Amino acid sequence: MMEALDRLPDQINEMISDFVAPAMFGNDYFGFTQYIFWMLIAIAILLIVLFAAKKRQSLVPHGRFVNGVEALVEFARNDIVYGVIGHKTGDKHMPFILTVFFFVLINNLVGLIPGCRPGTGTIGVTFAVALCSFVYFIALSIKIMGVGGYIKSLAPKGIALPIALLVAVIEAFSVILRLVTLAIRLFANMFAGHIAMGAFALMVSVMMGAAFQVVTAASFGAALAPIAIMLILILIYAIEMLVAFIQAYVFAVLSAVYIQLAEGEE
Repeated sequence: MMEALDRLPDQINEMISDFVAPAMFGNDYFGFTQYIFWMLIAIAILLIVLFAAKKRQSLVPHGRFVNGVEALVEFARNDIVYGVIGHKTGDKHMPFILTVFFFVLINNLVGLIPGCRPGTGTIGVTFAVALCSFVYFIALSIKIMGVGGYIKSLAPKGIALPIALLVAVIEAFSVILRLVTLAIRLFANMFAGHIAMGAFALMVSVMMGAAFQVVTAASFGAALAPIAIMLILILIYAIEMLVAFIQAYVFAVLSAVYIQLAEGEE
């Protein structure tokens, strides 16, 4: 028992280092990693689900599959797009917001499958998705106000030039910070969840191996320990499913908030 527990830290370190997935081909700088592979699988699953739901769609939806997809789409439309941006301008931004929401959600859910490495499990992909949102609302602001108008909007009117320049620099930094927080928040939450699940899974495997020794020693009470840990693992897995949804929701809501701010500057 103690010998198995002594090996646990080494197994956890190995699990953490395994998250740095080597390139399937190419090199560590320009290569096709397992994260990219499973991201493409997630995109394929998303397209199949949406096309299948569209094909089976009717005036009165039938079946749990179609109703489930429509309920999720309506939730994202009503709570994120209309709830944040509003009905007046929300429709034109709906394709982008829903794309971001479903892309993050399906990648998060794929990451819950043992052995899979989701795109949202690496900072490169989360940064790329955050960059898309960043470019979208910056381009929208420039489209509404023009380049000069957007630069002027970084500092309030009616203040001295030196203070205006200082405020503009701080505001520009806060705008760039939106990109960083979007990317890091998603990556950090998903990475932490996977590490927690992996650590408990290792504990279950270690405790299960030790349980057989305990049973042969006729100590029934101690044999219940791995079962308790397994129940905790199931609970964490359920929480991770909720976190996968919440993170997709938060990412889409923040993107919608930034778009709404740009629309409000018109």
